[in-house]
Amino acid sequence: MAEPRNEEFLDDIEQAESEEQEPLTEEISAESSEQDELTSLRAERDELQDKFMRALADAENARKRAQKDRREAENYGGSKLARDMLPVYDNLKRALEAATHDQTETTAALIEGVELTLRELRHVFSKHGITAISPQVGDKFDPQQHEAMFEAPVPGTTAGEIIQVQAEGFLLHDRMLRPAQVGVSSNPG
Repeated sequence: MAEPRNEEFLDDIEQAESEEQEPLTEEISAESSEQDELTSLRAERDELQDKFMRALADAENARKRAQKDRREAENYGGSKLARDMLPVYDNLKRALEAATHDQTETTAALIEGVELTLRELRHVFSKHGITAISPQVGDKFDPQQHEAMFEAPVPGTTAGEIIQVQAEGFLLHDRMLRPAQVGVSSNPG
């Protein structure tokens, strides 16, 4: 009888070991499942954080671009109107230059009115950031600021020297509205 009991005892041990291993296997599989889920959640978090950072950067870039566009609109939005006003300036200046000394005496009030109008126009130009480019005869031709209307060989000058100023140029802040229109010497030197 002792032997059957030993066998039963062995059966009990095998059964106990198998019962112990089942929860251990379940724990390992549950732990592995939790690790997989945690890894998946971390990857999703990283992806969402990346998307958030990109959206934040896009929003900041859009804000900076809008701010730059607004500044440019403030500074250069009136450039078309300013460009259209330049012939008015030129005509007022020509009117004053065309008046002879005799005419100045007889039409002093008219000449004074044109002078005041020209002065006011210059004031408005400066108020809005419009500055004149006024080259002088003898200055060196600069293609960034001057437009050569003609070339002529003039004795006593060097090539590239301004020999006549036909019209002043104008800048709106740092942008060219109109280059100064000049005649340039073509002497070989």
